Amino acid sequence: MSRNVPATQRAREWSTRASFLVAGINLAAWAPLVPYARDRLHASEAELGLLLLALGVGSVAAMPLAGWAAVRIGCRRLIVGLGVLAALCLPGLALASSQASLAACLLVYGAALGGMDVAINLHAVMVERESDRPQMSGFHGCFSVGCIVGAGSVAAMLWLGLSPWQAVLPILLLGMACLWRSAPQLLATGGSAEGWHWPHGRLLLLGGMAFATFLMEGAMLDWSAIALNTLQFVDTARAGSAYAVFALTMTAGRFAGDRWVARHGGMPVLLVGAVLAVAGLALALWTASPGLALVGYAVAGLGASNIAPLAFSAAGRQPGGSPQVAVAAVSAMGYSGSLAGPALIGFLAHASSLSVALSCVAAGLALAVVIGSGTLRTSPR
Repeated sequence: MSRNVPATQRAREWSTRASFLVAGINLAAWAPLVPYARDRLHASEAELGLLLLALGVGSVAAMPLAGWAAVRIGCRRLIVGLGVLAALCLPGLALASSQASLAACLLVYGAALGGMDVAINLHAVMVERESDRPQMSGFHGCFSVGCIVGAGSVAAMLWLGLSPWQAVLPILLLGMACLWRSAPQLLATGGSAEGWHWPHGRLLLLGGMAFATFLMEGAMLDWSAIALNTLQFVDTARAGSAYAVFALTMTAGRFAGDRWVARHGGMPVLLVGAVLAVAGLALALWTASPGLALVGYAVAGLGASNIAPLAFSAAGRQPGGSPQVAVAAVSAMGYSGSLAGPALIGFLAHASSLSVALSCVAAGLALAVVIGSGTLRTSPR
C-alpha cells in the first residue's frame, strides 16, 4: 500500500538515518587503529584493556548527562556537537605517543560517542512516534552501514600504505559533511525529561539483551583485528577485515530484520539469531584458518543483527511507562556494554587467553537471550 509521507517528515527520517550513519563511522574508524596503538605504545593485553577502560568510563559517564542535555539544548545541537567532537578525536587516537595521552583522548572520545548514541536514539524514538510504521531496526541498520564505512575505509587506506592519521582524515571529513547536510532537518527539541531512569523489572531483562549484544559488537570493534592477527596470524594491515565482515553481515541482517519478524515472529528471529551469533564467534576463535575465521565473523554478525532492535521494540511496547524513556534507558544500558565491556576482555585475556575471553562474550549473549526472551512473549502488540 502506498504512503504519502510529508516532505518534512521524510527529510527528518533521512536526517535521523544520517545521524546514525555518522555515529557508526565515528565508532568504527577506531577499530583498525587498535593494533597500531598497541604496537606504537608496546602495550600488553592488560595494559590495552586498561586504556580501553578510559573509553568506557567516558561513555558511561556521559550517557545520563546526554538525556539531561538533550532536553535543555535539544537533540540537534547535541547530536551535531558530539558528532564533531568524536570525529576530531580520531587524529589524536592515531597520533597519541604515550599511554597517558591515548587514555585522555579515549576518555573524551568515549564521552562523545556515548552521549551521541543516547541522543540519536532519543531522536529516533520521537521520529518513529511521528510515523505510522516501525523504523528503529532501519535506523540501526544505518549505524551498521556507518561501521562498515568507518572500519572498511580506514582498513583499506592502511592496507594501501597510508599512515594512521592520514587514513582517518577522509572519514573525519565525510562525517562532518553528513552532519552539516542533515542538521537543519533534525529536531530542535529533546523531548521530556520525565522519568529518566536506568532499566528495572522487564526493562532490565531487555537491557541485559541489549548490553550483551552491544558488548559483542564492542568486542568485535576493539578486539577482532587483534584476534585475527594473533590467532590466525593475519598481518596487521589486513586484520581490520574481521570487523568489516562482521559489520557487513550485521547491516544486511538489520535491513532484512523487519521482514523476518513480520514473517516468522520476533521469538524465532531472536533465538535463531542467538544460536548463529554464538556458533559463528566460536568458529572465528577456534579455527586455524583465516578464511574460516572470516566466515565465523560473518555468521556472528548476521546472528546478532536483530537482537538489540527487538529489545528496543519490546521496550517501547512495555505498559505503564513512556516508550521514549524506556527505549532511551535500554539504549543507555546497551551502549554501556558496547563501550565499557570490551575493556574487561583485556583483563580476561591476560588472565587466560583472548580466545577464552571472547568465548565468555558469546556465552554471556546466549545467557542474556535465554533469560530475557520471555519479555518479547509478554510484550503487548
